[in-house]
Amino acid sequence: MSELTTIARPYARAAFDYAVEQSAVEKWQSMLVFAAEVSKNETMQQLLTSSANAEQVAQIFVGVCEDQLDLNGQNLIKLMAENKRLASLPEVVTLFSELKDEYEKTVEVFVTSAVELSTAQQSSLVQSLEKRLARKVKLNCRVDESVVGGLLIKAGDMVIDSTIRGKLDRLNTALQS
Repeated sequence: MSELTTIARPYARAAFDYAVEQSAVEKWQSMLVFAAEVSKNETMQQLLTSSANAEQVAQIFVGVCEDQLDLNGQNLIKLMAENKRLASLPEVVTLFSELKDEYEKTVEVFVTSAVELSTAQQSSLVQSLEKRLARKVKLNCRVDESVVGGLLIKAGDMVIDSTIRGKLDRLNTALQS
C-alpha cells in the first residue's frame, strides 16, 4: 500500500494544487472519485493490466468517463495512462481528500458508542472536539454494544477511549502485570 501512496502522491498534489488555483476543489474531487470508481471496474482492471498501449488505454478510459471529466481531468488521465499509473487512482482520491481536509481545516471523527447518540449529544460533542482540535469536525457515529458504555473517539492519530470495555481491558492488563 505504501508503494501505491508513493506513486499516487505527486498526482494528488498536482491535481489539488491546480484545483485550488482554479477554485474548483469540489469539482476535481468528484471527477477523481468517478475516475477511481471506473478504475476499480473488473473490465477496466483487465485493460489497465493488459499490454495495450497507453494512448489506447487513455482513450478508452476517457471514453468511459465521458462528460464526468473536463479537459484538464482528461489530461490527468492521459498523463497517468502514459506513466501506467491509472490503477493508483483510488489512492489519488484518498490523498486528494486528505489534502482537501487539511486545506479546509476539517477533520473526520469516528465515534463509537453503546447506544445511539441524540442530536444534542452529537452537537455538544462536535463543539467540544472543534475546540480541542481547532478544526471543523465531521462526525461519523456508529453503535457497537460491545463497548458497554462511554465513547470511543478516533480522529486521525488521536484516540480517546472512555468506554467501559476499554477501562476493563486496561484494568485487566494492570492486574496481570
